[in-house]
Amino acid sequence: MQPPPPGPLGNCLRDWEALQQDFQSIQEAHRLYRLKLEELTKLQGNCTSAISRQKKALQELARVLRKCKPSLPAEAKEAAQELENQIKERQGHFFDMEAYLPKKNGLYLSLVLGNVNVTLLSKQAKFAYKDEYEKFKLYLTIILILISFTCRFLLNSRVTDAAFNFLLVWYYCTLTIRESILINNGSRIKGWWVFHHYVSTFLSGVMLTWPDGLMYQRFRNQFLSFSMYQSFVQFLQYYYQSGCLYRLRALGERHTMDLTVEGFQSWMWRGLTFLLPFLFFGHFWQLFNALTLFNLAQDPQCKEWQVLMCAFPFLLLFLGNFFTTLRVVRHKFHSQWQGTKKE
Repeated sequence: MQPPPPGPLGNCLRDWEALQQDFQSIQEAHRLYRLKLEELTKLQGNCTSAISRQKKALQELARVLRKCKPSLPAEAKEAAQELENQIKERQGHFFDMEAYLPKKNGLYLSLVLGNVNVTLLSKQAKFAYKDEYEKFKLYLTIILILISFTCRFLLNSRVTDAAFNFLLVWYYCTLTIRESILINNGSRIKGWWVFHHYVSTFLSGVMLTWPDGLMYQRFRNQFLSFSMYQSFVQFLQYYYQSGCLYRLRALGERHTMDLTVEGFQSWMWRGLTFLLPFLFFGHFWQLFNALTLFNLAQDPQCKEWQVLMCAFPFLLLFLGNFFTTLRVVRHKFHSQWQGTKKE
C-alpha cells in the first residue's frame, strides 16, 4: 500500500482509514446486538407462555380448593388455608414478573396508541418514567392553581375560562394515558383512583362546551373557587404522599412503582391523617356543586344541557371519593383494633 500523499489529502485519507476501522467495529457490535435482541425476544415469549400456563393451572387449583374446602375436616382446613395463601403469593410474584415482559395493551391504550409496546424493560427506565409522571402532576397542579386564581379574581372572560377548561381536559386525558402505561409497567394504582380521572375528563369537556350565559355566570365563581381548592389539596397530597412513599420504600414496605393519588390510602396513615379534613371538605364541596347544578337545571331560564351533564359527574365524583376514602379509613381502624385485640 502506497503511503498517503502529504498535505490535506493525506490527512483526509488517514482519517478515512481510521473511520473504516471504527465502522467495522460498529458493524460487529450491531450484529451482536441484533443477535442478543432475537435471543431476548425468544426468552420473552418463553417466559410469557410459561407464566400464562402456570396462572391457568393456579386458577384451576384455586377453584377446586374453594369447592372442596367446606367439606374438609377441621384439621385439614388449616392446610387448605395455607395453600390458598401460597397461591395468592405466587400470583403476586407473577405480577412482578409480568411488569418486565411485553404485554398486550388494554382497550384504552389500544384505542389511543394502537399496538405500540409500552413496556419498559429496566428498573431505571420504569422509575424514571414514574418520576417524570409525578413531576408532571406537580407542575400542572401549580399551573392550575395560578390560572384558576387569575380567572376567579383578575379576569372575567369566557375565553380565559375556556382556555382553563381546555387545559383541564388535556391534563386529565394525559393522566389517563400515562397511568395506563404505568399500570402496564407494574404500578399498582387501580380501582376508583383510575376511573375518577376519566370522569374528570368528561366533566372538564362538558364545562368547555358550556356557552356563556346566566346559568354559566351563576356557577362560574363557585367552580373556579373549587378548582383552586382542589389543586391546593392535590399540592399538599403530593408532598406528603411522596415523602411517605419514600420512607416506606426504604423500609421495603411499598412497591417501587407505587404512585401518589388524589385520595387517601391505608399506607398514608403515618403522618398523613391531618389531610383527611381537607379531603372530606373537598368531597362535600363536590356534592355542593352537584346540588347547585341540579337547582340551576330546575330554573325556568335554564336552556343549556351542560347544567345536568355537569351535575351528574360531580355527584359521581362525590360518591366515589367519599365512600372510597371512608372505606379505607374504616379498614385502617378495623386493622388497628384487631392488632390491639391480639396484643
